[in-house]
Amino acid sequence: MPHNGSMKVAAVVLAAGGSTRFGQPKQLAIFRGEPFVRRVVAATNDAGCAPIVVVVGADAAQITSALAGLSVSIAEHPNWSNGPGSSIAVGVEHAASITADLDAMILLTCDQPFVNVAALRQLIQLRLETGKPIVASAYAGTLGIPALFNRSCFVDLLQLTGDSGAKEIILGRLHDVAPFNFPAAAIDIDTAADYEKLRDGEDRVQKECKAKHNNPPVNAPSRVR
Repeated sequence: MPHNGSMKVAAVVLAAGGSTRFGQPKQLAIFRGEPFVRRVVAATNDAGCAPIVVVVGADAAQITSALAGLSVSIAEHPNWSNGPGSSIAVGVEHAASITADLDAMILLTCDQPFVNVAALRQLIQLRLETGKPIVASAYAGTLGIPALFNRSCFVDLLQLTGDSGAKEIILGRLHDVAPFNFPAAAIDIDTAADYEKLRDGEDRVQKECKAKHNNPPVNAPSRVR
């Protein structure tokens, strides 16, 4: 099992929602060539998390298929419509049943497209440096996920129900939280309009990069010898 320093860190990826505002399974929306859910799972793997648990509910078969070839454990949540709190509890229980001596878990969703391996490694590093039981992303004037919770928080996570989420635990235990400055976590994709804006931004950046490549500054050599 991969280790992070001296810690065993699981990842719980929440992918059970019905994407009602998006109009189709947003977990499968393509960003930078891959479905959202596959990108975030790959990042957790590269960060050394194990086990990696993906909680599925609506569109479970499609989402599971999108993860083919990756080292994941699927936790099916038939009552996913009860809210994100219940999905968190299902994922945490599933991860703990696989590896009883976990030191911590990282909670993530699929709809924050700029969550990457570097951010996850920094969450883990901050836990090692500060000793705080919770390391939460700081963005847009608040704290939230992705966030790392050490095993002293597992009981609280298991008790979540309905629309209660990890943020309630984070904000209720601020003295236990080490903030990780991660402004890009403020970008989450809830609607088709959000997704189109994300794609338009990516297209614009790619075009700008291509233009710079094809039109170097006047004082730049046209060839490198």
